Amino acid sequence: MPLCELCEREVERTSKHHLVPKSKGGRYGATVNLCQPCHKSLHHLLSNTELAKKYNSVELLQSAPELQTYLEWIRKRKIERINF
Repeated sequence: MPLCELCEREVERTSKHHLVPKSKGGRYGATVNLCQPCHKSLHHLLSNTELAKKYNSVELLQSAPELQTYLEWIRKRKIERINF
């Protein structure tokens, strides 16, 4: 089973997340594998500018104050999909 690099859960599938959003010049930059809930939540809670300038590594994302409540919650769940 694949591993989400943000929440560190084993999940059915992951998708590629550009650490610097494509719209901010990251089209050919580094990517990480994220589960759907993490990928969706990242883009819901943080702007592309914040992702590009402040949170452009997995370590920075994992320590982002804006994500702490979410990460604590998702790590205890077996959720594969969320909708906003």
